[in-house]
Parts: sequence; C-alpha cells; structure tokens
Amino acid sequence: MQDNKPNPDQASLAAELVTLRDYLRLAVSRFTAAGLSYGHGTTTALDDAAFLLLEALSLPVDKLDPFLDARLTLPERLRLLALIEERISTRKPSAYLLGRTYLAGIPFHVDERAIIPRSFIAELLFSDLLDGDGGLIEDPTAVASVLDLCTGSGSIAILAAEVFANAEIHAVDLSAAALELARRNIAERGAGGRIVLFEGDLFDPVGRRRYDLILTNPPYVDEKAMAGLPPEHRHEPAMALAGGRDGLDLVRRILAGAPRHLTRRGALMCEIGSGRRILEEAFPRLPFLWLDTEESKGEVFWLRKEDFRS
Repeated sequence: MQDNKPNPDQASLAAELVTLRDYLRLAVSRFTAAGLSYGHGTTTALDDAAFLLLEALSLPVDKLDPFLDARLTLPERLRLLALIEERISTRKPSAYLLGRTYLAGIPFHVDERAIIPRSFIAELLFSDLLDGDGGLIEDPTAVASVLDLCTGSGSIAILAAEVFANAEIHAVDLSAAALELARRNIAERGAGGRIVLFEGDLFDPVGRRRYDLILTNPPYVDEKAMAGLPPEHRHEPAMALAGGRDGLDLVRRILAGAPRHLTRRGALMCEIGSGRRILEEAFPRLPFLWLDTEESKGEVFWLRKEDFRS
C-alpha cells in the first residue's frame, strides 16, 4: 500500500511556510539554484514559479499580487511543495506537470504528445494586422478557409476559429498522438463543427484543396541547437522541434507547396525562428514581409499568393 504521508522535511517546511508569498519565494530560490530552463510560456524563475503555483491553486495565472498574502491550507502547502520538488527533479516544464497552458489567454490541455503551445502567430492573429482596418486581411469575416499545418495540440487552429468567424479550419499533423490531444482541446472549446483534423505529412492529406490563409509553426530547430537543448525541451517530441541541418527543411517544403494550396487572394503566415538570413539567401526572389511581435523580430513571415510569381 502506497504511503501518501509527506516526508519529514516537507512537513516541517509546510509548518513554517504559510502564505503564497512564502512558496513563491521558495520556488524562485530553488529554481534559480537548480539552474532550470524556461521558454514554455515563461521566461524567468519568477514567471515559472508564479505560473506553477497559481495554476495549481486554480487561481488566475495573470493575477499574482491580490493573492500573495493569502494563507494556504495544509493540503495546498503540501501540494505546492511536491510540485516545486517535481519541477526540479524531473526538469519537466511546469505546463506538463499541470497539464495546462495558456495562449492568447485561452487555456489548452497539454502533455508530452505535443509541444507546449507558444507560437508568435497567436499574438499576430489578434493584432491589428488582421483586424480588417488597413491590415493584411481586408475583411476577416470574408476568410472562408484556413489551413493550420503542424497543428500539434490544435492551439493555432482554435485561435484561428476565434478570429475568422466564418472560416472552416483544417488542421494537419503527422503525429496521431498529437491529433488526439488536439481533438480534446477542440472539443473543450466547442469548435468541433468548424475544425477538421487530418493526419499526414504537410499538404498530402488535404489533396488539392485551396485556402484563403495558411498558418504554420513547423519544426525549425537546427541540428546544433537540437544537440544542446536543455532537459525541459527534451520532454517535448523531437519530431515537433527538429528542422534539419539548418532548421528550415520543412519551411522549404512548405514554400514549395503553398502556391498550389492558396486561393487567388490567399496568403501564408509561417514562423521560422532565427532562420531569416538563411531563408532570404535561399529564396532571394520572394518578397518576405516580416512580422514583429512584442517578443520577436523577424521570426514570422507573410507571403501572398501573388508573391510566389515574382
């Protein structure tokens, strides 16, 4: 029979540490001392600790200050201590430990079947670039079809369904396991009637279909970076990260296939990480429009159907 009693060290700590502030301080100190890595929706030890603790307590993850001096129950204290230790001992990202993350303020189920959603495309979808007021898309309500390549957990497809109210969304992934996770997220958002999932390699499963908009955040980590990934990133599926020698193997294939799958006035939005210089040298005739976000510069490009003829 499993013994669920806390170990003496945890019981002693739980007696001393009472408020959320106490556990936040402890977590930040422990995470910093352990040299943890971030980048799965958080960027620092403080960000990561705040997310882990607030989500575990079912509190709003973007509202730390009002709860800092809240006194925690003993079961809550013990749970937080266990999570802090698990984050350090396993080096699993906090989102995997909790089974949840947020993108554009929307919650998504996450586990090791797919990478943790964190695409810059999410911010761009809700920016004024696509709001129809002199942006890249004149009328979001006129977008009838969207393709999300390499959908993973389905997050970008779900956000696209929020932004383009009249569009049918097709979402493709090579991983059947990732698509199962996407199916769960789609069902939870009530978007099952508008998002169709396809299993297969890039454009293969959609045949000759054409789309008003293609969105994609493909694997783009190069070989050198893959070899040096911190433990946190090694919990994610390698196939969802590895982009070949220079990180752009799939991007090249997407550029080759996109013209055949865009409507006359369609466009492609693609995230590529830090490969801008390599891509521009490889495709000097393509007039890439680079879209910046709050935390990225030159990592997402936009191409219209007509740009491929230049």
